[in-house]
Amino acid sequence: MDWNEIQNFSSNIVFGVLLFAMISYWVNLSIFSELNLLSKIGRISTITANVILFFILCSRWIIAGYFPLSNLYESLLFLTWMLLTIYLYIETKTKSKLIGALLVPLALLINGFANLTLSPEMQKASPLVPALQSNWLMMHVSMMLLSYATLIIGSLLCILFLVIARYKDIDLKIIDDSSLPLYNIMLDYYEAKLLSPSTEISELGKLKLLQSLDNWSYRIIGLGFPFLTIGIISGAVWANEAWGSYWSWDPKETWALITWLVFATYLHARITKGWEGKKTAVLGGIGFFVIWVCYLGVNFLGKGLHSYGWIS
Repeated sequence: MDWNEIQNFSSNIVFGVLLFAMISYWVNLSIFSELNLLSKIGRISTITANVILFFILCSRWIIAGYFPLSNLYESLLFLTWMLLTIYLYIETKTKSKLIGALLVPLALLINGFANLTLSPEMQKASPLVPALQSNWLMMHVSMMLLSYATLIIGSLLCILFLVIARYKDIDLKIIDDSSLPLYNIMLDYYEAKLLSPSTEISELGKLKLLQSLDNWSYRIIGLGFPFLTIGIISGAVWANEAWGSYWSWDPKETWALITWLVFATYLHARITKGWEGKKTAVLGGIGFFVIWVCYLGVNFLGKGLHSYGWIS
């Protein structure tokens, strides 16, 4: 068995482990206050999948001799690994089962797309094209994918906020529990809903949950935005070295700028205008779709200077 076969086999294991983790999280969420063992199984499965992904990326790096971000397949694996890594850190801080129920299915879809949709030729490590033979490869691409992973998580929490709030304006200032762990807030909410679904207690638990989601989405997007900024700046410097121009309005560059503007608007609205709740959640939700257009969508629309990242 050669290295390609080992990597393909490992990728299939990752898919199976993530599928098992997703089922564990979903079943555990459906019976929220019981069988916490399922949540631990889901977390262990997620860690296992992440370790295997790390092995795949490192093995490709060693064999090919360059950082494994030269094509779409490798970037999808790296994005999945970053999503799971950031999620595991957040789960450690929040003790939340809900985030795993959201993020693991997304990681499963990305991994499935990479392994089941892309052709074997697109999955192989190939020699770097001249434009990629630069020390900027690791800096630019890793920063962009790190920002995508972080912003995707923050945007998903915004969408979850809108779903739970049913797209209504919610006054979050009537309570101040932003420091309360998300796990405890969710437990209060679900237990209150089960015991007294028609009382004000249940509504208070819902408000606490929404406030925590709003707070965490802000923190995570605030973390991802500097990564996106660094990624765009480093890409511009690299473009000047490779193509003699800092900015060429390539589709990838244009949508990266649009993504930056969307999240810059989100942060500006929160910091200077004091927006929160539904208004900023809408901006974050829009950002979720803009990220995917920037990262993957433009690959289907036409070719540009980032030809090595296009689907053929």
